[in-house]
Amino acid sequence: MTTFPGNRNYHSTSVFAASTLLREARRQKNLEAKPVPPVCILDPDGDIVRRLRRTGHAKRSEAWPCYHTELDVFNLSGQPAGIVGCVVGAPFAVLVAEELFASGCKFLISLTSAGRIGSSEKPPFFVIIDRALRDEGTSFHYAPPAEFARADPTLVAMAFEAFRGSPQKVIVGTSWTTDAPFRETIEAIEWARSKDAVAVEMEAAALYTFAHVAKVKILCLAHVTNTMGQDGDDFEKGEADGTADALAVLTIISQMARARLNIERGAA
Repeated sequence: MTTFPGNRNYHSTSVFAASTLLREARRQKNLEAKPVPPVCILDPDGDIVRRLRRTGHAKRSEAWPCYHTELDVFNLSGQPAGIVGCVVGAPFAVLVAEELFASGCKFLISLTSAGRIGSSEKPPFFVIIDRALRDEGTSFHYAPPAEFARADPTLVAMAFEAFRGSPQKVIVGTSWTTDAPFRETIEAIEWARSKDAVAVEMEAAALYTFAHVAKVKILCLAHVTNTMGQDGDDFEKGEADGTADALAVLTIISQMARARLNIERGAA
């Protein structure tokens, strides 16, 4: 059982804020304050960003002030969307999420690759994560200890409905968020399976906890591409490293968001 420091006041405001960091970064880099597109994407693997750049469909934002990442902007379902690649792990994902929402993001999609642990479905397939086991550290800085971090159920239901009739293989399910991918022991996997987890990933629990506390809209999806190297021909994502299917999924989700969440046209 993890022991947490006794100095965490969950109702206290952080002295260090994303808006402060962004303000100083803009000052140092002499950047104008411009909003990011209202729909943004975290692409932990970076495959989507690399494809968009390679094909000339993405343009790096010159106004994004983050010290640690680059924001690309591309056309998604007829509107500009922002995407940040290689944001791996809970601390990094929430850091960037905080900065995106401080910069005008209205809806954030995280689409990460994941390992199958509790589904009979053969990879690759997609999971709309409705709850995530909090087996990472970041979420516990935002909310008291609890077993799961849960998505907005209305958002999950709208997303799943949007895939009705789609050729994409999409299910709704539980994930296990871990900070230590190379400590996925037999015992840990069995524990996660006992909690109905179908996949293991590294960001969802922290992102959902942050979303609940900050009252922002985040939807986490797992692209289940492997069985943690236990089967032959593992980690095969599909066409173009899975980016064809991933972009199709992102298109459907973004269209749902713009239609159902009243998200206005964003910055280019």
